[in-house]
Amino acid sequence: MNASVTAVSCSAAHTFSKANQGGIHLVAGQGVEGDAHRGETVRHRSRVAQDPTQPNLRQVHLIHAELHDELRAAGFTVAAGQMGENITTRGVDLLGLPTGARLHIGGTAIVEVTGLRNPCAQLDRFQPGLMAAVLGRDENGGLVRKAGVMGIVLAGGEVRPGDPIVIKLPPEPHRPLERV
Repeated sequence: MNASVTAVSCSAAHTFSKANQGGIHLVAGQGVEGDAHRGETVRHRSRVAQDPTQPNLRQVHLIHAELHDELRAAGFTVAAGQMGENITTRGVDLLGLPTGARLHIGGTAIVEVTGLRNPCAQLDRFQPGLMAAVLGRDENGGLVRKAGVMGIVLAGGEVRPGDPIVIKLPPEPHRPLERV
């Protein structure tokens, strides 16, 4: 299956869900133009409270549409953007990527994957039981976070639904994704 963008979303306010758009503009070193999480330093409110000078490793949030499919099959009503993601993908094993993987999206945009999104209680306020549905356990009993990945913008550009995604892995040894 070809990797592609299925939806793009943005919100100027710190809202849980983001509105779908016809396109978004990624800005190098900043994030999504017009999004509340855009910036060189942290914008997530809990992280700003801890240390507002931390680098923003969460400029762009990506979720795989396959997660939405899985959640719908489990009885949840979830659509692109509703879990706060900026870019919804299909055909990319986002959770299996190593730290530092680069996603070349559309004509010029490049997003470097920095880590996993850590699911929070807002998921349950959106739909009861959703937080547990995006958490699992691996074969060793380790916690698996399925709520997408976070990244930084290395090269800006327009991103639209239907845009192809090309994955470039970093040199080995690969580092597994951790929560950021």
